[in-house]
Amino acid sequence: MTRLSLLTLVLATALTAVSAPVQAQGLTREQVKMERDSFLALMRWDELTGMWVLKSGMEPPKGVMSRAEVLAMRDQFLRMNVYDDTVGSWVPIKAPRDMSTLTREQVNMETLRFLMMHRYDEQRNEWVSKMR
Repeated sequence: MTRLSLLTLVLATALTAVSAPVQAQGLTREQVKMERDSFLALMRWDELTGMWVLKSGMEPPKGVMSRAEVLAMRDQFLRMNVYDDTVGSWVPIKAPRDMSTLTREQVNMETLRFLMMHRYDEQRNEWVSKMR
C-alpha cells in the first residue's frame, strides 16, 4: 500500500512539473507554433551528434555565440590551465601550453574532465563551474 501511494505521489509531482512551465508562460497556441516554425527554419537534427545544429548558411541569432566560438573558449581555457590532482581543481599556468604536443588520449581526458566540471551558460556567454 505504501508503494502505491508513493508511486502516485511521484507521478503527480512529475506531471505537475511537466505542465507548470507551459502554464506559467501563458503562451497561446499560435505563439508556440510561431516559435516552433522559427526554430525549425534555423535548425536541423543531426543524427551523428544527436543534437540540434544550425542549418547550412544560417547565422545564429544576434547575441548567441557560434558553436565554434564556444569550443574556442574551451580550448583557450585548456591551454591556459592544467588540472592539479593534489589540489583537485584547475590551476592557471604562466605560459599557454601547446596542446598539439599532448597525446590524443591526454587531450581527450582533459577535455572530458573540463566538460564534467563546467557548463556553458548561454545567458552570460561563458563557461561556468558546476561546483558553484
